[in-house]
Amino acid sequence: MKKLAVVAFGGNALLRAGQKGTIDEQEANAYEAAKKLTKLLKKKYNMVVTHGNGPQVGNIMLANAAGKQVYGIPEMPLDICGAYSQGFIGYVLEQQLRNVLMKQDKDRDIVTLVTQVLVDKNDPAFKNPTKPVGPYYTKEEADAIMKETGAIFKEDARGRGWRKVVASPNPMLIFNQKTIEKIAREGHIVIAVGGGGIPCFYVKENKLQGIDAVIDKDLASSRLAVGIRADKLFILTDIPKVFINFNTPQEKAIDKMSLNEAKRYLEEGQFGEGSMAPKVRAAINFVESTGKDTIITETNLLGVDNGGTRITMV
Repeated sequence: MKKLAVVAFGGNALLRAGQKGTIDEQEANAYEAAKKLTKLLKKKYNMVVTHGNGPQVGNIMLANAAGKQVYGIPEMPLDICGAYSQGFIGYVLEQQLRNVLMKQDKDRDIVTLVTQVLVDKNDPAFKNPTKPVGPYYTKEEADAIMKETGAIFKEDARGRGWRKVVASPNPMLIFNQKTIEKIAREGHIVIAVGGGGIPCFYVKENKLQGIDAVIDKDLASSRLAVGIRADKLFILTDIPKVFINFNTPQEKAIDKMSLNEAKRYLEEGQFGEGSMAPKVRAAINFVESTGKDTIITETNLLGVDNGGTRITMV
């Protein structure tokens, strides 16, 4: 029986720093990413792919704001923007994966699921929103939007303006997990939990509704991996391994970390909150919940023996 892997990579894999974000650029990036992903198929893995959406959803929100200002088109809330991004990134990934597989003379279905994720409306994160989303505004513009909508804006630490901030709540449940697992174990590729999933909550019993929030995509991917009983979680980033004492003379790459070592390094503040810390937390969640390994590495080392940093139970 083939093993099941969940592979999580960022929205920057499709839209890289310095690029304009044209569809040609994103398709070319997706094709290169797809070639790397298919390495796991050769390693006899079935596969679920998850992805970030930060650059893409930011552009969607910019288009939203421009549409309202120029044409009076009603702005869509963040959960709808997230759904837009899941659909279009999933389409691009699905198409480029299919192109790669056809070139390799392989035939399998690739299915994109627009994925909702349940959160708790009483999650403490909603009392302290910290996740910046969307375009930058002047203070006057931000004040006007806050007065009109009740949204919260904070000044950017680098002085680029004011941005809306939203909560980053804990993902409680990934919807359609059984279906995702069934399709993947049948040998097909599933693309799901884009951007961490679309956050929703129960307004009342038996009534779901979207909410302005951003779920960490690595933690959501870890929750999914636990829920579908995956054999391994791969978290892709832009460096080959996890480092301690990063960017110092004492910098050291880690080949293997036990669960306790990962927790200790996290408590010591070895990993940046805006970069590696969320990935290590996601790895800890998967390893602790399943007893199975997580690998954090860059896309080029996906499927390479001893590539990346392996986080294990002991």
